[in-house]
Amino acid sequence: MTTERATVSAPAESKAPERFPDDDLPIIDAHHHYWDLSLRKHPWLIDAPVPGHRYGDYRAFCVDFWPEDYARAVGRHRIVGNVYMEAEWDHDDPIGETRWIHDLAARTGFPHAMIAQAWLDRDDVAEVLAAQAQFELVRAIRHKPRGVARWQDWTPGHGLPGSMLCPRYREGYARLADHDLHFELQTPYWHLPDAADLARAFPHILMVINHAGVPGDRDPDTLRRWRAAMAEVATCPNVMVKISGLGVPGEAWTRESNDYVVRETIALFGAERCMFASNFPVDGLFRSLEGIFDDFKAITAGLAPADRLRLFHDNAKAVYRLT
Repeated sequence: MTTERATVSAPAESKAPERFPDDDLPIIDAHHHYWDLSLRKHPWLIDAPVPGHRYGDYRAFCVDFWPEDYARAVGRHRIVGNVYMEAEWDHDDPIGETRWIHDLAARTGFPHAMIAQAWLDRDDVAEVLAAQAQFELVRAIRHKPRGVARWQDWTPGHGLPGSMLCPRYREGYARLADHDLHFELQTPYWHLPDAADLARAFPHILMVINHAGVPGDRDPDTLRRWRAAMAEVATCPNVMVKISGLGVPGEAWTRESNDYVVRETIALFGAERCMFASNFPVDGLFRSLEGIFDDFKAITAGLAPADRLRLFHDNAKAVYRLT
């Protein structure tokens, strides 16, 4: 194991950290990554930066990130569960990432569950899904669907190949139910109507929207369009949301800038269909891991204790079948 440490980790404290009343709140981090760049299995990290990435120049987190880096970065928060999200490992070797994570878990105890990679519109989807489902920690699949780069270019019923409206993509999606796997979706907010259409077509498959529907910037018009799209997909009872990935390139991460997105997501979906996650080390570009959970705790301080427990722990425990 390399001794290089991620530069996005929280700095070590020179004195005992301050204690807060909710420091003992149990947290399951429902979305984060590990990677070993010496494996050369992550092209987007090895050859960074990839043009068009939503976070712009992300070279700061293009270093190894291991469970011990995560443990150091989390600070005083009580993390009781970790869910690994596939990290754009070599697309020709989706099972390789799953094997690597299971080996890591056997050696370190982390993570406790994972979302694996599969390509729903490829010829080998049946074989890959069957193989992924055999691994003890696999709970779900993520395949980022094809889409358009700007909200102005989205049209209803577009039918883009590789999108959520693509018949071939949907054929692969339907196979998730054969293996008791759910679907994790990352897509910009303007494609959420496609997600609603997909969720209605397959009401027996749970869909978990990543990164609060990727609202983008905090311009009032952007937030208005984002909220309308989230409101549509919130009408689907088989859809949940991870509140994570809230960084905005060129803008400071502040509690105030994220307050509206967090509160409106919870208002639309209810505390029973939302969960918090760090998206670390990616969101380390904007905020320390400890600071991310500080902000989520502060924004939700006024909620009922049972609802906060759902957001930080209970929902993720149920969705990812953790014990």
